Amino acid sequence: MAKIVLTAEPGGNLPPLVDSHAHLDDPRFADDLEEVLARATAAGVRHILTVGANIDTSRAALSLAESHPQIYAAVGIHPHDAKDATGAAFAELEETARTHPKVVAIGETGLDFFYDLSPREVQERVFREQLRLARRLDLPVIIHDRDAHEDILRVLQEEAGQERYRGVLHCFSGDRAFARRCLDLGFYLSFAGPLTYPKNEELRAVVAETPAERLLVETDCPYLAPQKHRGKRNEPAFVRATAAKVAALKNLSMEDLSRITCRNTALLFGIGKCDQAASIAYTIRDSLYLNITNRCTNACVFCAKFHDFTVKGHFLKLDREPSVAEVMEAIGDPRRFREIVFCGYGEPLLRLDLVLEIARRLKKEGVRVRVNTDGQANLVHGRNILPELAGLVDALSVSLNAHDAETYRRITRSPYGDAAFQAVQDFIVAAQEHIPDITASVVTFPNVNVEAARKLVEELGVKFRVRQYQEAR
Repeated sequence: MAKIVLTAEPGGNLPPLVDSHAHLDDPRFADDLEEVLARATAAGVRHILTVGANIDTSRAALSLAESHPQIYAAVGIHPHDAKDATGAAFAELEETARTHPKVVAIGETGLDFFYDLSPREVQERVFREQLRLARRLDLPVIIHDRDAHEDILRVLQEEAGQERYRGVLHCFSGDRAFARRCLDLGFYLSFAGPLTYPKNEELRAVVAETPAERLLVETDCPYLAPQKHRGKRNEPAFVRATAAKVAALKNLSMEDLSRITCRNTALLFGIGKCDQAASIAYTIRDSLYLNITNRCTNACVFCAKFHDFTVKGHFLKLDREPSVAEVMEAIGDPRRFREIVFCGYGEPLLRLDLVLEIARRLKKEGVRVRVNTDGQANLVHGRNILPELAGLVDALSVSLNAHDAETYRRITRSPYGDAAFQAVQDFIVAAQEHIPDITASVVTFPNVNVEAARKLVEELGVKFRVRQYQEAR
């Protein structure tokens, strides 16, 4: 895994974006394509993936990619064109994808049962052939799905076997249940202009629940312009409107959304540059988070680090634990941030001495300090450590995670067994004598009774927060 490196783009200081699905070969761009591309650059669109729908448009996509450094190509046969697919066409697709480095995906392919411009059995046969082609060439697949959710899933499950796909459901149009099933198969979800349409509340709910590490943005231009451009020809520059909506729904800044989606595009398609540096200090919104250890008391079943060390576009797998000096160097001027949070991908209070020393230095600068913790520090250290945090830590976010001891033991796999859940509650109660701002959170993991947890937290006398399972993992 890698962290995307973002630099200022020629278009100005806008956070860069990638239009991960466009059709720049469309005749509607014939007269002014260079102006369209200039507007995209001015809007901070760093790269564009232009996508083929048949042999002719796949050839055109490759030609555009070869003549423009910011454009990459996908080659494939759309379900509308499946009826015209031949053996020669498949052979050309394979040769093109195998030999041209700027071809980064197979597609778009899939099923379209809304228009039914090709017989359904032919659509499925052509879809399966392209899935197999993508696997042979180790390329991601771009999937078109319209009114065919269950059949898309059936084909994917039958073709995948025990493996997971690399690919994306482009211009995603399903509901939350369908999204979860696609995510479970390993797919990214990409969102286009319809996300901004007033009636698409369900689609916005899908975005809210989709892990940031699996999101892409696109235009699907010249189709589906965002709401403020609706009725006009869509173009890559307009991807910023969709990205802004995604950022708002995820409670992220545009800088966060830029970093996340650029990194996702780099990992899926190989578009953009990545490095392998892990972050000690990383920004989300206007807060700075400190990644000081990857060790943890618990081994929560929903924890993302068991399959990916990425959080909001930041790679957090440490080669070693940083020293006080290294953490302070990574922080820089702490006054730039609304707060500084000890968090990362581990339990920060396992490194209590380091937390105390850095918190002392930060408080001298008048900076608000928060610690995200699993609430088992007193068990770990064999004493009540909360008085040591007094005056240094302004806020605690405690992962309660469950509504009863049995559920807590099962999902956190705490080494302290049945005693752990009561210890977390005791920690929350005791903390109120020393820390002014305390929040207890639970994750919407299956079989966690969120309302029972809410009632428990109210009895404990602190604030309550619900974390979406899809985001927690």
